[in-house]
Amino acid sequence: MSNSNTAVPPSARPSKLNAYWRLMRADRPIGWLLLLWPTLWALWLAVDGLPSWHVLLVFVAGVWLTRAAGCVINDYADRWLDPHVARTRNRPLATGEVSGREALTLFAVLMLVAFALVLTLNRLTILLSLVAAVLAATYPYMKRHIPAPQMYLGLAFGFGIPMAFAAVQGSVPLIAWVLFAANVAWSTYYDTWYGMVDIRDDLRMGSKSTAIWFGDRLWPIQALLAAAFYGLLVLVGVMSGMKAWQLAASLVIALALVRNYRLARRDFFAAFLRNNVIGLMVLLWLTLKALA
Repeated sequence: MSNSNTAVPPSARPSKLNAYWRLMRADRPIGWLLLLWPTLWALWLAVDGLPSWHVLLVFVAGVWLTRAAGCVINDYADRWLDPHVARTRNRPLATGEVSGREALTLFAVLMLVAFALVLTLNRLTILLSLVAAVLAATYPYMKRHIPAPQMYLGLAFGFGIPMAFAAVQGSVPLIAWVLFAANVAWSTYYDTWYGMVDIRDDLRMGSKSTAIWFGDRLWPIQALLAAAFYGLLVLVGVMSGMKAWQLAASLVIALALVRNYRLARRDFFAAFLRNNVIGLMVLLWLTLKALA
């Protein structure tokens, strides 16, 4: 039985700006970094070195804005689910701090600012950004309709790759799509660990995920996804003209994937978070070619 005397006074409630900040997950940069790394991989490969400051700033800011917008539309789509999940019940839309209309307005503003940045690039990049926007806006609804929304997330998270090549080279060569495929495998891999954290709530609420879909095959499929990610990265290295010692250096990434897989046996969420380090390792590995 509630008591009106225990209600939180308005002065003690988080401000609206704070609620927007949390709705965009700006206080949790892990998602931004996991989206940023593949974009930087592509820029480094496309330039064969360091990109111009203009292109780099457009993509870094665009990734932050797109990820923020993705979080907003994700919470809007999940406003029926989040109040019933322990990890998400305190999100601003779930608690009523932000209304559905406010969330949609914020989403539109973020996407428009991101699009304004892309308009400073070439025509092909602008056209590809429209596809990226559709993927970002529709991903949150996939968990109701397809058994593997994490794979769709990989498409959305990886579309900065063809955009980066288009911005630098004016085209999207085959190597960009191989790197894109590697990112789909990687995104599915790490987001499945994330899905394992919520698997009981997802089962109860009827939400779909690869964590549920893989079932008893979780461990071998995750091993195959990690192997596919690494194998495609090596193929990217070969296609980019890496020398033998540079390709051999990728074994450090393979070791990190093995350790990540073993970590998941103890802690799914920790294994998910550790992929941020793997993303950085891939970027450093690709930098070897530019420095050699």
